[in-house]
Amino acid sequence: MTLSFLAELPEPAAAVWRFFSSGGFFMWPLLGCSIMTVTTIILRGMALRRKNVLPLVIESEIERLVPGDSADRLARIVQQDNSSLARLVKMALQHLRAPRSETVEVVETKARHELVVLERGLIVLEIITGIAPLLGLIGAVSGLVHVFSALGLSSGASNTQQIARGIAEALNATVFGLSIAVPSLVAFSYFSKKIEVMSVEMETLVVELIGKCYYGRRADGSTPPPRATGATAAPPSGAAPAPVRAPAI
Repeated sequence: MTLSFLAELPEPAAAVWRFFSSGGFFMWPLLGCSIMTVTTIILRGMALRRKNVLPLVIESEIERLVPGDSADRLARIVQQDNSSLARLVKMALQHLRAPRSETVEVVETKARHELVVLERGLIVLEIITGIAPLLGLIGAVSGLVHVFSALGLSSGASNTQQIARGIAEALNATVFGLSIAVPSLVAFSYFSKKIEVMSVEMETLVVELIGKCYYGRRADGSTPPPRATGATAAPPSGAAPAPVRAPAI
């Protein structure tokens, strides 16, 4: 049945099937690891696109904002966006009436949450990078066990087919495990660095926004009263009022 099945397959597909079937039992968990790796790379690649994290329209609006000016237009933009930067800006704008230190603390807490969201799924790549070579090694040891079992036959004649099958199992499982671990490691390193760079950019933009929104305000978030000038200036606190001079006759 297997031979008839292979005869119906194209040559590349038949070669892949022979490679997989000769690798032994541990090729199945390795196949599961490869499917999870490909799925995670595709999903993280789509989620970490720049427009989903740092939309250009929000960046441009923050840079356009004049220090001390109203941020109503920016508030309307972030209400219609669901990116990480939009959620941070929205949190900052909602706490502008609070003191600056409190606003910064709230935004930092929200930024840590957004970082966790961006790193979601990377743990899968990190785990597969570690276990895929180990599963390949276990498959290699299993194949060697079959080789030595064939060499130790009591009949004294080595079973060539059994030895070849054991060697193929050892080599194929090792190759498959390493071929999964290498792309997984590359993807994990790439996504980690990309998240780090975008986090720094988000922090820079939010700090710039807070500085512009609190421009000219006191540390407690209130606006200082205008200073009196000229003849209407109030006397210093604690100073005696100036004596009233009698008009000259």
